[in-house]
Amino acid sequence: MTTPDVLREIIGHADSEPGHPAVRDENRELSYAQLIDEVARVGAALARRGVGDGDRVALLLDNSVDFVVTALAILWVGAAFVPLAVRDPVARLVNIVSDCEPALVVTASDPGDVASFGDVATVTISDLRSEESNPTTSLDPSSRVAYMIYTSGTTGTPKGVQIGSAAFGAAVRAAASAVGLDRDTRALCVSPLYFDGAYANVFATLFAGGTAVLWPRDALLFPRTFFQVVARESITYTSFSPSYLRLLLASPKVEALADSTLRVVALGGEACSVEDIRALWSHAPGVRVFNRYGPTETTIAVSHVQLTPAMLERGAVPIGRPHAGVSFHLVDRDGTMIEETDRVGELYIGGAQLMNGYWNAPTLTDEVLRSDVVPGEVVYRTGDLVYRDERGDYVYVDRADRVVKRSGIRISLIELGETVRALANVAAAACTTFDNEGELGIVAFVVTKRPLSALELRLAALERLPETMLPDRIEIVEELPLNKSNKLDEGRLLGEAGLRPHRPASAPGATTPSV
Repeated sequence: MTTPDVLREIIGHADSEPGHPAVRDENRELSYAQLIDEVARVGAALARRGVGDGDRVALLLDNSVDFVVTALAILWVGAAFVPLAVRDPVARLVNIVSDCEPALVVTASDPGDVASFGDVATVTISDLRSEESNPTTSLDPSSRVAYMIYTSGTTGTPKGVQIGSAAFGAAVRAAASAVGLDRDTRALCVSPLYFDGAYANVFATLFAGGTAVLWPRDALLFPRTFFQVVARESITYTSFSPSYLRLLLASPKVEALADSTLRVVALGGEACSVEDIRALWSHAPGVRVFNRYGPTETTIAVSHVQLTPAMLERGAVPIGRPHAGVSFHLVDRDGTMIEETDRVGELYIGGAQLMNGYWNAPTLTDEVLRSDVVPGEVVYRTGDLVYRDERGDYVYVDRADRVVKRSGIRISLIELGETVRALANVAAAACTTFDNEGELGIVAFVVTKRPLSALELRLAALERLPETMLPDRIEIVEELPLNKSNKLDEGRLLGEAGLRPHRPASAPGATTPSV
């Protein structure tokens, strides 16, 4: 099977249906012909500034038509785009830009005092769009890396995940095919575009010839705005995290789903709840619901499954089966392949959607891209505990390491603890999870050098971390006790704070995992 190129597929739609709407936000809409014309012009402006094959360009842009245009223009000149979260603390943005060494940073407006990226040039998208330059005719969308996303890791520092063009094309095609996207699709992007889960919405829709609708992320945090946009824009497809689904279900406006044009919802980014999916069906019985799964290192998503009431009778939501060209392998603690059903093992993923590696981190890359597990195949070690049920579907159980997902965002407890520990007047800190009214919560236990309140620590942490990564609770303690193995005694800390450990939903074999 030939691997598709995302940009070339979109150009093909511009040739065959130039007037069909491609992308819109609250301010403007572009047809496919207009989209490609603007992409070519911005690409030419980038090329004039020296951006070319193998370069990286950082995007400090919110969910918008501008983001889509600029990302495609970067692919047009053979470079890779690096999405940044516009509301991240300045220090985090500066560190990421310094690490990825981009040829350029593209912003929505002059950043002024918001951020200084040293010697890295900054340009606004409006400046690129307005430059008098002829669209380039030399299209080379076959760059080795299409985009690079920074994600949490066990080193205590975010690391850049490099996704090649072939992996990007394979993942986008699979996402479009799995949920049935086509030219009549009108997709609402809810997730932020610095999160690769959003690409299964925006780029998969454009790949299929449909219309991608983007709205300001902050506005969509209000459920009434979501329901208004779904109605006004005749949305047929959307995707988001299970946490966002719970936000919608808690709104009295959820009744609007019964008469809406919405036909398909895809969930991903964290474990799904059977109860939440049943609640969604109670309001919108005709909506097809998909669950999808995939670490960032394996490009967007590596499995999709359409959920049915019968599937949920067992009490667990499956993540489905691997996409074509992708392989799943379950491995026990001794490195032995697990062939039996209903037995938990650590999931390793191989095939067409693997990352190219972490940016400037060959040792870390070698730790997770393994050639010594499955004979003749390079596989990615996910750190996820999974089992295969009797139907052949895979079911997620829990994390095998110290990286957790909350609200669709992957958070390293080590990175979080290191960041809290680096705050002024903090002597020591450690983070763990707890049962937050049935949900996964994160608590930071902090030893201070002088009297500090939890509020003071939270405000200080906000200067270094995005709000989505902040601990749910901060407990100030006199010491971080160790157990008899000289490891942090998390049980004692949680007990003294009156907290209970977080327990994932039970699953076959999960009480004594194989890894």
